[in-house]
Amino acid sequence: MPMRDASWLDWPFFDDSHRALAHELDAWCGQALAHIDHRDTDTACRTLVRMLGEAGWLRHCVPAGPDGAWGGKLPQVDSRAVCVLRETLARHEGLADFACAMQGLGSGAISLMGADDLRRRYLPAVASGQAIAAFALSEPEAGSDVAAMACEARAEGGHYVLNGEKTWISNGGIADFYCVFARTGEAPGARGISAFVVDADTPGLDIAERFDLIAPHPLARLRFSNCRIPASQRLGDPGQGFKLAMMTLDIFRASVAAAALGFAKRALDEGLARARERRMFGQTLADLQLTQAAFGDMATAIDGAALLTYRAAWLRDVKGVRTTREAAMAKMAATESAQSVIDRALQMFGGAGVVSGQPVEKLYREIRALRIYEGATEVQKLIIARELLRA
Repeated sequence: MPMRDASWLDWPFFDDSHRALAHELDAWCGQALAHIDHRDTDTACRTLVRMLGEAGWLRHCVPAGPDGAWGGKLPQVDSRAVCVLRETLARHEGLADFACAMQGLGSGAISLMGADDLRRRYLPAVASGQAIAAFALSEPEAGSDVAAMACEARAEGGHYVLNGEKTWISNGGIADFYCVFARTGEAPGARGISAFVVDADTPGLDIAERFDLIAPHPLARLRFSNCRIPASQRLGDPGQGFKLAMMTLDIFRASVAAAALGFAKRALDEGLARARERRMFGQTLADLQLTQAAFGDMATAIDGAALLTYRAAWLRDVKGVRTTREAAMAKMAATESAQSVIDRALQMFGGAGVVSGQPVEKLYREIRALRIYEGATEVQKLIIARELLRA
């Protein structure tokens, strides 16, 4: 379904490049994503990464680097462009949004703190869709509480030896490399974590388990058993891993809100179309005041979340300020309101809304994970409160 209402692009958060990006990507999605085969999720995801790379959209997920050597479109990753990408892709195809998002999140630590040779080796392949990236932070006993991680990287000569597990890793099982965060022990808690790039074929790295999800995408538990990597694969200085992980999430968290906006706007459009055509009690569903009230709530919730989302992205891009609080607000508001919007849209379809494969049924499954990953709603509340108390 193409973009019905593009008035949000006239908001002062955007410039002409963002408007052009939205319209061009919307047109591309309508043609390129119409017939994605979902029978094998891994294959579908690989296909989408390749398509997005070949079309040039993934170049927005990494910086350009000196003389364009890192493969990006712009000197730095533009948060508004990433948000526009994710909102537009999510409206058309949830797995396409996932594929795009993970290229940015999975390689973000390399963009931020990778040595130049690491950036030249990995980032162009990410931007072209030739390599699939993954972000390996969560553990069985350390999800929201990142500082509790137990995966260890022991320095040994010119190498590090990794032992432990990571879980809920998106792109796990199909990624070509993982940005892995592990305890190196420079200090207690969060200050004793470092980050590394680990190629998927490194001996000692195994896919311990694959997960089936309500909205299928590649997800796995990783196991490291005496996994030996060169010290040159470390990102930043020892002990900087927690800071790097939070910096990466700060960049891409607002884009989770943008994806939720895409899902919510598609649900609103589907609900409007259904309400206009569905006959009941001698009139259409759209003629009923209860339906009209629902649409009023849905549209207001979407615009409120959109303003928070693009404020956060604009502040980071234009003002160059830290946006931890604003991104958390956007992520919380957009994902929670999208869940409500999609639920109300599905209700308008009655029994047809829960038939497998219906757009609103797919959206209902797609939105649920966004309220959890990259920091659950409850964690976003704590982040917002912490930032307020720090001020």
